[in-house]
Amino acid sequence: MKLHPIVLCGGSGSRLWPLSRDEHPKQLLPLVGERSLLQDTVLRLDGLAGVAAPVVVSNARYRFLIAEQMREIGKLPCPLLLEPVGRNTAPALTLAALRILAADPEGMLLAMPADHAITDAPAFRAAVGEALAHADAGQLVTFGVVPDAPETGYGYIRRAASGAIAEFVEKPDLARAEAFLASGDYLWNSGLFLMRAGRWIEELRRHRPDILEVCEAAIESGRQDYDFFHVGACFEDCPSESIDYAVMEKTDCGAVVPLAAGWSDVGAWDALWDIGVKDADGNVARGDVVTLACQDNLIVADHRLVAAVGMRDMILVETKDAILVAHRSRAQEVKELVTRLKAMARPECTTPSRVWRPWGFYETLDSGTRFQVKRIMVRPGAALSLQMHHHRAEHWVVVRGTARVVRDHEEFLVTENESTYIPVGVRHRLENPGLIPLEMIEVQSGSYLGEDDITRFEDMYRRMEPSVGG
Repeated sequence: MKLHPIVLCGGSGSRLWPLSRDEHPKQLLPLVGERSLLQDTVLRLDGLAGVAAPVVVSNARYRFLIAEQMREIGKLPCPLLLEPVGRNTAPALTLAALRILAADPEGMLLAMPADHAITDAPAFRAAVGEALAHADAGQLVTFGVVPDAPETGYGYIRRAASGAIAEFVEKPDLARAEAFLASGDYLWNSGLFLMRAGRWIEELRRHRPDILEVCEAAIESGRQDYDFFHVGACFEDCPSESIDYAVMEKTDCGAVVPLAAGWSDVGAWDALWDIGVKDADGNVARGDVVTLACQDNLIVADHRLVAAVGMRDMILVETKDAILVAHRSRAQEVKELVTRLKAMARPECTTPSRVWRPWGFYETLDSGTRFQVKRIMVRPGAALSLQMHHHRAEHWVVVRGTARVVRDHEEFLVTENESTYIPVGVRHRLENPGLIPLEMIEVQSGSYLGEDDITRFEDMYRRMEPSVGG
């Protein structure tokens, strides 16, 4: 019996702006340690016997960054299922279940959101071991977090004495949450599930055959592309539904296993303060932070020194292009702020200062009228697409490594402290033929400098969409 981790890697995490953005969401960020939440999610199963390679289900636009993060922790190759659009957790789990059933009819599914934090991995693995016995008997298991406070931001599960799910309860008000905590019968709904793949499909066919029908067609019409499986476009017609609503609240085979493992959904900045390591004054600080007479704050310095005096119960998050200041009690309202920024078409709410590509990354150093300066890093052996720009010229200066440049019908090397020029409308490609990362400065000039000003002719990563630069 193999355990197949299903890592649900959707969502944008807008309450954790300005670190989390549409192009680089919270699950791909190192918010509680050196590794990203996605990497921690996968690695916390190390030590359990019979665990298969994780199956990551995500949006196609994150595919290269996810693959790179899996490579960094030694988990490639692993199946990466790419949805053309997000349709919530029930369809995502179904896509993975159908793929696994074809290869392992007795396989177990452990569905895990990629954006949660668990500080006690051994306790988590012990809970998984307990849940396996229930799942082996045909039950659909969820994990209920043992509450330590009357939390109003989570849904609850009432657990029967037999261990069965008695009922799901929506987010309560404070009085009900206090009553739930006092009774001892209620657990926080974690969004973690374990069941046989076949049992999930059986229960889905019984309760939501419309979801199953679309997912089957989407898998049938999908295509394999290197390490990626692109789900068929018909998936866009799938109803959007959570695992809870689609099956778990309807099934008569549900069970809940208590989980006391330092769990947090990292839903907002105040959650990071809750689980963070605090100094003697209750401050959680990350980065280059200096405080004076400050108490119970979360302060994140991403690029510069942040110095604070006399603050209390505040959130201060600094990034290269944006700063957030909020009271901890109003952390949930950051999502509304992001909505307002999007309505203003502010790029700071969608694109981070460092943008990852399959070949490496670029980051904007400066910009103004008709110019933009970028730092570019290209991994050894990687290459940008053969491309052309209609509205901008580019000047490249190599500061480390060696670049192989294709410019129209020319091909030549550019080494450290050398430069070259790419005129408007000229086909060109940048490659790193060396063994160390290629680092260079790019100065763009022209009437339009957007990333969508690109026509591709060849691309080793098979990207042909114009909205993805490089």
